[in-house]
Amino acid sequence: MKIQSARVIVTCPGRNFVTLKIETDQGVFGIGDATLNGRELSVVSYLEDHVIPCLIGMDPRRIEDIWQYLYRGAYWRRGPVTMSAIAAVDTALWDIKGKMAGMPIYDLLGGKSRDGVMVYGHANGADIAETVDAVGHYIDLGYKAIRAQSGVPGIKDAYGVGRGKLFYEPADAALPSLTIWDTKKYLDHIPKLFEKIRDTYGFEHHLLHDGHHRMTPIEAAQLGKALEPAKLFWLEDATPAENQEAFKLIRQHTTTPLAVGEIFNTIWDCKDLIQNQLIDYIRATVVHAGGITHLRRIADLAAIYQIKTGSHGATDLSPVCMGAALHFDSWVPNFGIQEYMRHTPETDEVFPHNYRFEQGYMYAGDAPGHGVDIDEKLAAKYPYQPAYLPVARLEDGTMFNW
Repeated sequence: MKIQSARVIVTCPGRNFVTLKIETDQGVFGIGDATLNGRELSVVSYLEDHVIPCLIGMDPRRIEDIWQYLYRGAYWRRGPVTMSAIAAVDTALWDIKGKMAGMPIYDLLGGKSRDGVMVYGHANGADIAETVDAVGHYIDLGYKAIRAQSGVPGIKDAYGVGRGKLFYEPADAALPSLTIWDTKKYLDHIPKLFEKIRDTYGFEHHLLHDGHHRMTPIEAAQLGKALEPAKLFWLEDATPAENQEAFKLIRQHTTTPLAVGEIFNTIWDCKDLIQNQLIDYIRATVVHAGGITHLRRIADLAAIYQIKTGSHGATDLSPVCMGAALHFDSWVPNFGIQEYMRHTPETDEVFPHNYRFEQGYMYAGDAPGHGVDIDEKLAAKYPYQPAYLPVARLEDGTMFNW
């Protein structure tokens, strides 16, 4: 059995997605997600100009060997472009192997560890009252866990306040739009938000919050301590994690659980965080962390230290990645939670899938492979549109973290 052809499909049914389709000489094909929000065409070039020519003639059953070939063989390792491209190949190969075996990917990995995958949705509002109402909406939909983000008085276009109730796309312009940030106003406001949510709905549901890398370690510690009465499921991305030791300072001052890693690409980005037990959840995901093959290694390391998974699952990951993630989540022993932002109806039509949502849980389905396909004719009706994520500056004009 050999890889006969491979091609990249770029489509924009409301936002840009990059999909790799690998076809074998036996007529079996697999698809993988290669989307890198705001830098999609970089991965397209990496795949078309450097990866695909190497794949032709290879045995698609040798998933591990091909992963090592693309990682070690390239010499220039790691980084979001490289690892997203490797992930696309890896996911497509797991899809092929599942179809060959007539088995869903979770069975290839060792079988299910749970019946359903708990997910969380995004409740957003321009102010506290609107966010509280949004939380209630997600509760009514059956969610057990909800991430809450609110506009902050005095800050225009605060992160996480989208333009839709169930889905939204932060990549909003052909060139980066500008937002303004003030951490003090944010730190003063957010504890009030969660106090109001708990006063309104009690403690039956899990609540999460995303700091989006905007605090220093001591600021993050202050927020974590202030939020302890709300008993958060986690505080996400409290501070930039390039310096993994920064989380030591946060850990010293708060017992609020910490999650990080949606922008991590390899196990090396989180090795110290995991080994020193500085986090409670690792948020690396299939498409940006080298595929199922590499994400499995990250999860295995985390399991040694009783750290759980909590993979990124925003709309910048296509249904292909969501399908693969749900198979991974169904298997991985140290599962914690899965982010789930719903895609637009147009996206769901382009990517018909086998997974489903019921009463706070996602189910991967039992189709062979990862259970997601792409309608190429329909995809062609949505051409690529340049779209960047915003940037942020402080009120004095200093460049900051968006």
